[in-house]
Order: sequence, then structure tokens, then C-alpha cells
Amino acid sequence: MEFVNKEYFLLLLLLIPYILWYFLYRKKSEPTMRLSDTYIYRFAPKSWRIRLTHMPMLLRCITFTLIVVILARPQTRNSWDNRTTEGIDIMLAMDVSTSMLAEDLKPNRIEAAKNVAAEFISGRPDDNIGLTIFAGEAFTQCPMTTDHASLLNLLQNVRTDIAARGLIQDGTAVGMGLANAISRLKGSKAKSKVVILLTDGSNNMGDISPMTAAQIAKSLGIRVYTIAVGSNKVAPYPVPVAGHIEYIKMPVDIDTKTLSDIAATTDGNTYRATNNRQLKQIYKDIDKLEKTKMSVKKFSKHYEAYQPFAIAAFICMLLEILLRTTVLRRIP
Repeated sequence: MEFVNKEYFLLLLLLIPYILWYFLYRKKSEPTMRLSDTYIYRFAPKSWRIRLTHMPMLLRCITFTLIVVILARPQTRNSWDNRTTEGIDIMLAMDVSTSMLAEDLKPNRIEAAKNVAAEFISGRPDDNIGLTIFAGEAFTQCPMTTDHASLLNLLQNVRTDIAARGLIQDGTAVGMGLANAISRLKGSKAKSKVVILLTDGSNNMGDISPMTAAQIAKSLGIRVYTIAVGSNKVAPYPVPVAGHIEYIKMPVDIDTKTLSDIAATTDGNTYRATNNRQLKQIYKDIDKLEKTKMSVKKFSKHYEAYQPFAIAAFICMLLEILLRTTVLRRIP
């Protein structure tokens, strides 16, 4: 919350002379009665009216303070905010084929990839980052954005069962996944444009070959960093059998040559991750990429926030009048 007219808070200084006057000179206006001896009243209990004697004065002070706050115009702010930050445009292209359920990485390949990608995103708050997922087909899970909270939420919702449930074809369309990510970067004006392509297989689906997509990326000045995830020989793969899970040894078939050629064509790098530690280190290496200036717009709007203070001031003033004219009325 912010205040438009902060200078009105100087009016609160008026409370000081009022409080001094109240306690120093109020006794002069109180009625008195002469007694020969007041000893008998020395230990007399104080009634609740006596204890509340100063309540009206306290309520008047609170009311005055709240009125000053209202005059200062409290506001909540939500407006367009233009700022320039250092960042790059990045598209994450992640394989979500059913083979990503293999558990050579813990707890499995897809969850390990999501966890490391989430950490990577959180560590680059000023970058424009988006997410493409692919199996036998590819689509954009999240376009490039600096709203990383939304991006991370969409990343956590990525699952490999979209192919198993028939929502998209199963398989590994590396070329389609790369092409989809490139399409999101082609209009970017950033100096650095990057695709991080993660897969655990070989291209066996799609209408666009990986190398064709790599040539398109090169022509648009997009660097591609490829990550081959999976162990070197076989990996434990969960298979549901009669209501429980059994594991089979699934051979690891990754076309590392094509991934290497994609990276070389686009002046990127290729990596191999056979465990969680290596995968995490790969993202740390990519984190050292060149940065560039970019303009970010954030929408906000001003809202007047005096209403709660006005209501509280009205209640305090009404309560002070009621107390002063009824139970705490003074005669004369």
C-alpha cells in the first residue's frame, strides 16, 4: 500500500497539544466538592465508569488519526511497469514419450528432467522461457514468458501418459519437437535465442527430420543444446501386470550422432546424462549462456483503499458520541 498525499501525516502532530491539554487542564473544568476529610474514600473501589473515563478521548484520537490516513489517500498499485532486464529467449523441448518412465534416473527420467528444468527456470528470473513437449507429435505447453510461476505450474503438469491415453501418438518425433520450439523463437528480437532439446530416443515419427529442423534453426540464428538422457545399455522400465508393477530391462536406444549433428549445425553443444547428477550439471553449464537486454512490461492499476479506514473512523466517532452522551455523561 502507498499514500498519495503523505504530507497530511503532519497533522498527527496536533494530537500532542490536545493530549497535553486534556491531561493538564481538564481538572480545572471538573466539578468539585469540599470535604473535611477524604480518608474514607482512600480505599474505595473504582467503578467501571471511572475506569472508562478516558475512553472518549482515546476514541477521538483514533478517529482523528483515521481521518488523516484517509486524507493521505491510501492506494494499492497495479499499473503498467516498463523495465529493461538482462536475459535471453529460451525454449525447452522435452520428450514425453512413454520411454521416459524408465527408472535409470530417479525417480524416473521424466521427473528427473522436470525437477532439474524447474531449478534451471527458477535460477533465471529475467529470461523469456517457454516449453514444448513432444512424443510422436509436438505441441507448445507454454509459450515464452517471464511469468515463471505459471511456467513452473505447467511444467509440473507434464506427464508421459498423454501418449498412453491416446491424446497424442507415442513415439519420438525429435524433428517435430525441435521445429515447434523454433517456431516460437522465430519472431524473437533477442540477441541470444536458444533451444534446449531433451530426449531419450531416436527420431522415429514426424514429418520433419531433425537435421531439417536444425538447418532452420541455423538460418534463424538459434542455438540448440541437445541432451541425451538415459543409461548406456539397459534401463528398468515399469510394466503393470495383474494389478501390480513389474520391471523389465528396456534397451537404451539414443541417436547420439544426430543429436550431436544438430548441436554442431547450430553452434550449440551436446550432452549425455546417465544419472541425476550429470543432468543437473548440464543445466548448470547451459546456465552460463550469454545474456542480452530485453524490455519487460508488467500491468498494474491503482485502487483507492480508503474504505476500511473510513468505516473504522465512523464506528469510532459513533461510539465516542454514544459513550459521552449516555453512560459516561458528565454533569455539569
